[in-house]
Amino acid sequence: MSDHLLTFLTSVVFAGLLVLLAAVGWRARRRRQGGVPAPSAFPSDPGNERFRAEGQYVTTTSAGDWLDRIAVHGLGLRTRADAVVCDGGVLFDRAGSGPLWVPARDLVEVRLGSGMAGKFVERDGLVVLEWHLGDKAVDTGFRTRRPEDKAALVAAIEDLMGAGRRDGSSPAEQEEE
Repeated sequence: MSDHLLTFLTSVVFAGLLVLLAAVGWRARRRRQGGVPAPSAFPSDPGNERFRAEGQYVTTTSAGDWLDRIAVHGLGLRTRADAVVCDGGVLFDRAGSGPLWVPARDLVEVRLGSGMAGKFVERDGLVVLEWHLGDKAVDTGFRTRRPEDKAALVAAIEDLMGAGRRDGSSPAEQEEE
């Protein structure tokens, strides 16, 4: 057996082992996160569309822990998406993963960040939405395709959050209603 063939076979076995370990790790993460509730279903009437931005759905992680990717319910899959701010909440219309609907009452904060769970960009390159998924606080990252859409998306989400607070209730109080 030539040295080249031996090197090739060793590399293939090593790469296969890495893929297997990654799959086992992902399966274990999904098992640990089995208690994370499914996101709300997209409503039949989400209200008027306030703003839409094309881009990339990055991932959803535990709030404040940008490495703890949520693996259940397809929330950890990166995909092309549109972020749509409606009167009733924020929709991430994800290609291949299905829609992710965040009701307005569950919104906590919107901010800019530099990265999360394997996606790192320039300073303030991601729109990060903190929200409540059941009792769990989570962060969802979105990267706009056009840089000028980033500020407009943040402003639309802040306006939506402000509209809920102008009626005198906080997101937690709205959740109890």
